[in-house]
Amino acid sequence: MSSKMMGMGMQPRIILLKEGTDTSQGVPQIVSNINACQMVVEAIRTTLGPRGMDKLIVDSKEKVTISNDGATILSLLDIVHPAAKTLVDIARSQDAEVGDGTTSVTLLAGEFMKQAKPYIEDGINPQVIIRSYRKATAYALKKIQELQVTVKKDDPVEQRDLLKKCAATSMCSKLIAFNKEYFSEMVVDAVMCLDSYLPLNMIGIKKVTGGSLTDTQLVKGVAFKKTFSYAGFEMQPKSYTKPRVLCLNIELELKAERDNAECRIDNVKDYQDIVDAEWNILYEKLEKMVQSGAKIILSKLPIGDVATQYFADRDVFCAGRVAQEDLNRTVKACGGTILATVNNIRDFDMGECDMFEEIQIGNERYNKFTGCPKAKTCTLILRGGAEQFIDETERSLHDAIMIVRRAMKNDSVVAGGGAIEMELSKELKSYAKTIHGKEQLLITAYAKALEVIPRQLCDNAGFDATVILNKLRQKHAQGEKWMGMDITSEDIADNFAACVWEPSIVKRNALTAACEACCTILSIDETVKNPNSNYKPPKPMPGM
Repeated sequence: MSSKMMGMGMQPRIILLKEGTDTSQGVPQIVSNINACQMVVEAIRTTLGPRGMDKLIVDSKEKVTISNDGATILSLLDIVHPAAKTLVDIARSQDAEVGDGTTSVTLLAGEFMKQAKPYIEDGINPQVIIRSYRKATAYALKKIQELQVTVKKDDPVEQRDLLKKCAATSMCSKLIAFNKEYFSEMVVDAVMCLDSYLPLNMIGIKKVTGGSLTDTQLVKGVAFKKTFSYAGFEMQPKSYTKPRVLCLNIELELKAERDNAECRIDNVKDYQDIVDAEWNILYEKLEKMVQSGAKIILSKLPIGDVATQYFADRDVFCAGRVAQEDLNRTVKACGGTILATVNNIRDFDMGECDMFEEIQIGNERYNKFTGCPKAKTCTLILRGGAEQFIDETERSLHDAIMIVRRAMKNDSVVAGGGAIEMELSKELKSYAKTIHGKEQLLITAYAKALEVIPRQLCDNAGFDATVILNKLRQKHAQGEKWMGMDITSEDIADNFAACVWEPSIVKRNALTAACEACCTILSIDETVKNPNSNYKPPKPMPGM
């Protein structure tokens, strides 16, 4: 017996993974991942809602960012925990898909995990929890479909009113909340300028430091900052009525020969002929452009001092080194095409607009095209005191523009301010009672997790969350489905009547993404972390 035991003890140990590999598995691993995600949620919890706080983040290059946008904060945090990165991904997907609700989706995912944690610790199989959560999400999405209110698209006044309210609700929690009426009007006008596909890149956003926030203006056309120019530029006219616009991708200056270029000549006349040929090629190009009748010439590549002076003498405006994005938007607004040659310029290759002018905005000069016949583009010129403030204004307007785009494509809305979450929570609690077994507990836990949104809104505003939530539960039980938080009166109110509206797709997307993230985290029961390539195993102690 002892020899058999000894034989068993002498069996060699099987080494499967490289030395230094970090492995952890089982229930402790799931709990550890949930705790890591909770830390991420804690970082952005206080940014939710109209009274949410802002975060100041300094990155590795000492760039300062002030924001309360969930996706922006999470992308700047540089999270290294592999499981917690899932929350960053869902915030990014929410931002890309609908533009708003990035903080909400992270909070919901964190709360779903928090509610599941005690069940995991009690030994319930994670797959049972995942199945219950998916069933609860499917039921919640069906209820949103029933609850949402569709606004008629055939009435332009009613539709515009809906879009303004959605934009204003999106801006409530941003730095520009106190000017939301002014900006919601501007955002709706900007999105209305676009074609039926609503391409986001056709709304240009330019930033000019100085002035007040209400100096921000919307140009229904194209505006871009004056490009680098040469001496003759100031002699060119700065205003035109009904000009032809020619957009090019051509360099209009004499260039030094490239490295290793070689030209063998044996007399001065040949050298002079080469120089004259270069000048003649340039002057031929310039002459063809002027003969085409174009009064404004824009090029992606540089326009040199000779060309600038040549155009100035003939009352033609030119700008070189125009950004590709601005050139594309000019073509979209004025018509025409971007040419790579000046031979055979036809009328339909050129665009036109009612008015072109160069204007002074703050310390910058801007080229502005208005009255464009094909205008399916616009430009927002943002003003403000500090650079960080203008950056945050840009992020806020981006969210509002995304929300208005979504509301135009999906014309159904629900009430915000925690109203829809409380109604879904009530419905899910009733639904849970019709199911037997462990799923009943888990769907009830899911319903309880939805209350995190109104609770956090109360906490961030400094209200008593317990009192407000009890009032909301009572009202929703009595059938008042749109009752939610009212920040101004420190009480509850009918948020649909108060026009706190959100596109229903924001809530649908948030619930789906949060549930998927939670299920992904709960389904991971082992993490294997391979050592770095420069890892060196510890040396054995002397004498061992």
